[in-house]
Amino acid sequence: MTELNYQPGGKTPMNMRFRGFLPIVVDVETGGFNAKTDALLEVAASIIGMDEEGNLYPEPIISTHVIPFEGSNMDPKSMEVNGIDPYHPLRAARNEQDALGYLFTPIRRAVKAAGCTRAILVGHNAFFDLSFINSAVERNKIKRNPFHPFSNFDTVSFCGLAFGQTVLARSAQTAELDWNQSEAHSAVYDTQKTAELFCMVVNQWEALNRP
Repeated sequence: MTELNYQPGGKTPMNMRFRGFLPIVVDVETGGFNAKTDALLEVAASIIGMDEEGNLYPEPIISTHVIPFEGSNMDPKSMEVNGIDPYHPLRAARNEQDALGYLFTPIRRAVKAAGCTRAILVGHNAFFDLSFINSAVERNKIKRNPFHPFSNFDTVSFCGLAFGQTVLARSAQTAELDWNQSEAHSAVYDTQKTAELFCMVVNQWEALNRP
């Protein structure tokens, strides 16, 4: 692999920008906080692209509802927050293995197309989303997980640095992004806003360092 030589503001190509990793923004909605025992209910992802000027942008979101795995826990307080009815007849959910395959296939293609070595998960409190992805991968014995198993980019830190905020809603509002509280706590909406924030912070950093 070509030796990485990132220079701020220098239009570095994606395969050299983040040590060969391709950022993928992910948000999950779940039945609780324990990735081993609580249900994975929704997952959404946005592949991060780069234009000719070296600016990042979010690709269209890929998302799916997920059927709770057998014996999984769904805490009533968590279900009240996310508002999900996991057994709604029109929910059109996939089982975990099919849901991960639905997301992983375009992610693997994007990693290859960008000349990267692996995907890296970007999330708001990214350890949470990554833990649920990793647990589902383990449960379903999926051998080709495109994500790095423990490294991630956490927009809590990015937003704390850039905007002095750590909550997703307050970070978006401080960044002067549109925010609709009624749409929050859905995997698609939270992925969209997290992706916008991630791209904004990285692009602002690059702009500050251009001659």
